[in-house]
Amino acid sequence: MGTWDVGPFDNDTAADFAGDLDDAAPAERLPMIRGALLRCADSGEYLDAPDAERAVAAAALVVAQHPEGPPACSVYGPSEAVPRLPGELRLLAVEALDRVVAPASELAELWGDAPSGPRWRRGVARLRDALDPPVPPQEEVLFAV
Repeated sequence: MGTWDVGPFDNDTAADFAGDLDDAAPAERLPMIRGALLRCADSGEYLDAPDAERAVAAAALVVAQHPEGPPACSVYGPSEAVPRLPGELRLLAVEALDRVVAPASELAELWGDAPSGPRWRRGVARLRDALDPPVPPQEEVLFAV
């Protein structure tokens, strides 16, 4: 795993994905992002690390276009403009991120053994929360006896 930090583009696979997006014609960028998310979400029983790394990077691009999402700025992220991404990619990105941290994910296994693993998981959780905010806790109702 050629990884230097916990950010969405801080590994060789994600940085290459960003470079591929930059090299692609503008009309090809949306299908590339959607494809990375679909490969991850529909990966079957076991998710390989490269597919997971591309999906985290793609999800970060979706999050960057969400009104409450943090920007996907990274030295290793795409330099060229990413097209306006359709809203339905939010749900697909949530599915992909859930799959990335699931037990049958090679990337989750690799980070599970790493000292920075908890920081990586928090970063993935922040991306997911920006796309699918947690449901607020229900008010506790007390009954008098």
